Amino acid sequence: MNKRVHLIISGRVQGVFFRAETQNQALRLQLKGWVRNMSDGRVEIVIEGDEGNVQRMIAWCHKGPRLARVEKVDYHEELFQDSFNKFEIVY
Repeated sequence: MNKRVHLIISGRVQGVFFRAETQNQALRLQLKGWVRNMSDGRVEIVIEGDEGNVQRMIAWCHKGPRLARVEKVDYHEELFQDSFNKFEIVY
């Protein structure tokens, strides 16, 4: 079963390769969507794919890359749309 999730990650998550590592994780898990930095210092992610892999990605987001200090992960499910061809970093 496929799933779509929208996440907002808070903490020290910019300037620590969070976007690049998120993209690597998403590709490894065969997820599609995007990641971007927000102007308030948080990171926003939208992912679609296999439900189990989406759950693995959410678990990874709770720790992030080595230099990150994740304080909070807010997320909610959205209607699966199959609207992405790949996973990309949005600027």
